[in-house]
Amino acid sequence: MSTIPKELRYSKDHEWINVVEGNIGLCGITFHAQQLLTDIVFVELPEMGLTVEAGERVAVVESVKAVSDVFSPVGGKILEVNNALEDEPALINTDPYEGGWIYKIGMDNPEDLEALMTASAYEKFITTGK
Repeated sequence: MSTIPKELRYSKDHEWINVVEGNIGLCGITFHAQQLLTDIVFVELPEMGLTVEAGERVAVVESVKAVSDVFSPVGGKILEVNNALEDEPALINTDPYEGGWIYKIGMDNPEDLEALMTASAYEKFITTGK
């Protein structure tokens, strides 16, 4: 499995979004981000129904090394959260793009996706910093 799925879009803060249907996307943190954090022990999930702007803090991930904010790659309304992370936060480590998703968002402005990186741009970003 590639650690940078081609179908997703990525932020410079190491969040990803997968548009699953229309203007609905699943969001989480990247394989690279979870690798830097190491063992994730707690996730503070966003509040259901919360409306956020692109780049706004939406959740918190705590590992044995650090506490990190999670920022929304797009603006919209939080439709669903991954409650499985309350009991098993390490899902983000073992399966960051499937079982380790953090929240589902209804995008207000699908054009927000255009500001995000493709998989190849994200790969370049994490290897070169540019």
